[in-house]
Amino acid sequence: MYYYNFSTLQYSVLYKVMVIKMNIQFKKGALELCVLSMIARKDRYGYELVEEISLNFEVSEGTIYPLLRRLTKEGVFSTYLMESTEGPPRKYYKLTPKGMQMKEDLVNEWNSFSNRMEMIIEGRGTTNE
Repeated sequence: MYYYNFSTLQYSVLYKVMVIKMNIQFKKGALELCVLSMIARKDRYGYELVEEISLNFEVSEGTIYPLLRRLTKEGVFSTYLMESTEGPPRKYYKLTPKGMQMKEDLVNEWNSFSNRMEMIIEGRGTTNE
């Protein structure tokens, strides 16, 4: 006969769900910053972003295109079509002034966050050390 402490089991499952949700949200935020930073350097089309980001992180078109649509709808990007020698015209994304400000804000938040994380990891960010 097996005995389970359901409160511990429930806590464990809840913790795992929270960690998964946190990881998903963290990755979404990081991906948004990657896309903004890449487009700030050069106008890009969607599949180009997928290819470039995939060199460092696992990402799919099904992740990038909804992000591009949402940010375009929010006024972060403007778009234009450019002829391609390899098929139909491509939709390029360009940062608007609102997008540039958003990118700067996210970079500042990222730098602050990563600096505080580094302090904690190195033991400089706690009072018990």
